[in-house]
Amino acid sequence: MLTAVVGINWGDEGKGRMVDLLSERYDVVMRYQGGNNAGHTVVNNRGKFVLNLLPSGIFREKTVNVMGPGMVIDVEHLTHEIDSIREKGVEINPEHLVISDRATICMPYHKMLDILEEQRLADKKFGSTQRGIAPVYSDKYMKKTIRMGDLLHPEELKPRLADLIEWKNLTVVGGYKHEPVSFDEMWAWLEKYAMHFIPYIKNTTTYLTDAINNGKSIMFEAQLGALRDIDFGIYPYTSSSSTISAYAPIGAGIPAQKLTNVVGITKAYSSCVGEGPFTCEMFGDEAEALRAAGGEYGAATGRPRRVGGFDIVATRYGCLIQGATELALTKLDILSYLDKIPVCVKYDVNGTMVDQFPSGVELTEAKPVYEYLPGWKTDISGCRSFSELPKQAQDYVKYIEKAVGCPIKYVSVGAGREEYFEM
Repeated sequence: MLTAVVGINWGDEGKGRMVDLLSERYDVVMRYQGGNNAGHTVVNNRGKFVLNLLPSGIFREKTVNVMGPGMVIDVEHLTHEIDSIREKGVEINPEHLVISDRATICMPYHKMLDILEEQRLADKKFGSTQRGIAPVYSDKYMKKTIRMGDLLHPEELKPRLADLIEWKNLTVVGGYKHEPVSFDEMWAWLEKYAMHFIPYIKNTTTYLTDAINNGKSIMFEAQLGALRDIDFGIYPYTSSSSTISAYAPIGAGIPAQKLTNVVGITKAYSSCVGEGPFTCEMFGDEAEALRAAGGEYGAATGRPRRVGGFDIVATRYGCLIQGATELALTKLDILSYLDKIPVCVKYDVNGTMVDQFPSGVELTEAKPVYEYLPGWKTDISGCRSFSELPKQAQDYVKYIEKAVGCPIKYVSVGAGREEYFEM
């Protein structure tokens, strides 16, 4: 079985929690795109963890976790992430973690350029996480990056790094008027943070093909959501990689393989980190109450998330783009404080009611059209079946399922690993 677990909306839907939950059913869990610009929060018997780079199956002793060629890896951040998990008793070794030889290394100068560009943009900024993601993907497509496999040949890597730094300084010094990037500092950084990952580096095309031929099951873990996809998201306020399920086999290193099913993750309400159009956004006390109830702060950045009611228009579009075969509805319990629950059913675009997700100027001008469903006003965190939910909560789930047009298979009613049920 080849299953993709993907975000349906703007990211932060709860993918890490669902991957951690479902990973016990899979032999391999792998990240296939993105870097440390988003975080997946996992709560288990060892505590609460925020993973920015590691696949969320890392806590399963019998699950192999793979970081694919579609990823951009800040090896310094990965080193610290692994150290923090090991401190809590989680064993990580080359039998447990595999890193693609084709994965791209995010260098310190990529992060520096990200910061310099956001500073230049000032009030026109895109809301970058300033983790170097856009600069490193840009360099990747200009064929001017270092890949993990290059670490296996340090003598050939040195002159290549020197050439890359000479080229990069044309922008750093000539464009941003910043101090030049130092070869010695970059090489020392690689020696300190990258070289110790050499035992983890493998050809994931061969590794995963062998796994499939031996009957192994694979889960592909996406970062961010459909609306942050570089091609199909709210461009230019997107990530710099493809967040959709169709890219999973490519970003994993097995492009000829086909997915068996796609689990789309969506919250019972909406949230968004960063800039860009967010039609269903709430403001003022109403927004602050929902943000506080849901603990809506970015896992990677700590930034307060923008929040709103469930967005039927955006979620239906996300399901289409992701090819979702089933949905996991997360954080249903957060809505328990509300007397009435807002649901964005259409957009008003300059006086025209639309139920198809627009793009460009039409999206920036769209305003939400809300309907309200009755709340249930009781704690549902102990519910372990659909029938145990209050009628109003059942009606809410059924309403969303019908409006979006995709079956809801999982419902989470709390942050803990077992606080969920299957429909």
